[in-house]
Amino acid sequence: MLKYILPFVLSLSCLAQEINPKHQLLWEISGNGLKQKSYLFGSLHSNEKELFKLTDSTYYALDKATTIVLEADIFSIFDEYDTRQDYIEMNYDNQGNPYGNSYHASSTSYGDENGMPQFLDAYFQQYCYNAGKSFVELETVDSQVELLSNMNRSRYGYNEYSTTDELIKLYLKGDIYSIDEYLRSSMSIYPKGYEKVIVERNFAMAVKLDSLLKIKDNKLFCAVGAGHLAGPSGLINLLKSKGYKVRQVLASYSIEPTISEKNVRKYKSYTYRNDEFRLGAEFPGKPMEIVNEDEGYLLKLIYSDLGQGNSYVVELYANTEDIGLLQLANRHIGTPEESPLKQIKLDNGGEAYQGIADTYVEGLYWVRVVMSEEYFGIIKAYGGNKFMNSNRAERFFNKVYID
Repeated sequence: MLKYILPFVLSLSCLAQEINPKHQLLWEISGNGLKQKSYLFGSLHSNEKELFKLTDSTYYALDKATTIVLEADIFSIFDEYDTRQDYIEMNYDNQGNPYGNSYHASSTSYGDENGMPQFLDAYFQQYCYNAGKSFVELETVDSQVELLSNMNRSRYGYNEYSTTDELIKLYLKGDIYSIDEYLRSSMSIYPKGYEKVIVERNFAMAVKLDSLLKIKDNKLFCAVGAGHLAGPSGLINLLKSKGYKVRQVLASYSIEPTISEKNVRKYKSYTYRNDEFRLGAEFPGKPMEIVNEDEGYLLKLIYSDLGQGNSYVVELYANTEDIGLLQLANRHIGTPEESPLKQIKLDNGGEAYQGIADTYVEGLYWVRVVMSEEYFGIIKAYGGNKFMNSNRAERFFNKVYID
């Protein structure tokens, strides 16, 4: 027997760079009549790069899942939530080329520009759509906003707990029980704070998760805040009380990327196509589609990197006037005198006008105007200091076209 076991152990030692038996962020769900295994993962609402060192098993669970389940539909707030926390200013050289006053990483609600484009939960949703998987939310964004608003209105006030340095350290250790103790302590100053933010939501999420698990052939990857996993009223215990087997999955990190990691990482963009308007674009992830006749546009697409605070926008309008592209661009882009519009030759032989503008609510943003016989598009991209001082806006512009 030894001659068979030893090569197997040696092969594992070559593949695995590190094994952490105390890492408690990933849990396998089975039993209770399930034909397929599902997984519960503890997340953190931050874009710190260290958080994205996912275990081999986490990549496997993501890769094999048919449905990604998160606390809420994060992409539904693209049109109303700007995570940037720094004011951006631009200077202009003697040729009118804009450049920023600062190259430091701008701060956001989930970290800063030195972190990953999305915070961890939003990354899972980005992967979900890019890979063509189904998505389900356990609760609504409105319910979360209402909860936080009620906490803020209390005489104690409320600060989101997810970005504290101490909590991040506990998370990187994968210690969900210490995270639970930390949250109990930090929320103790709020009247029933822990019960409202953690316990009550746990019971509601467990009911929804139970119903999703019972759907035939559903293989779930469910990511919730790590603070929702442990404790007597944590999701692990609540699922066990409903008859499921829930076991900790060993955390290992291979030296070379596994097949599942490669499969997950290859989904880096989302190709959007609207045949009615003959509009195409490549976004980092699935954009929100908005139709608002009051604003005058036929269609608006918006995608946001919430972790870094970057936004990519396409607005499509009917071309109802007999005017040229330059006149159209001057009408719709309020460029400063120091930096006039520039003509751009497109790869398809057409032309566009491009520049920088400053309007509410975007603030400073890069903008390009393109036109076809029936439509014209206003393409915008904006973010923090590093984004505005890079060519990322133009790279996005070059991936948008109107036939």
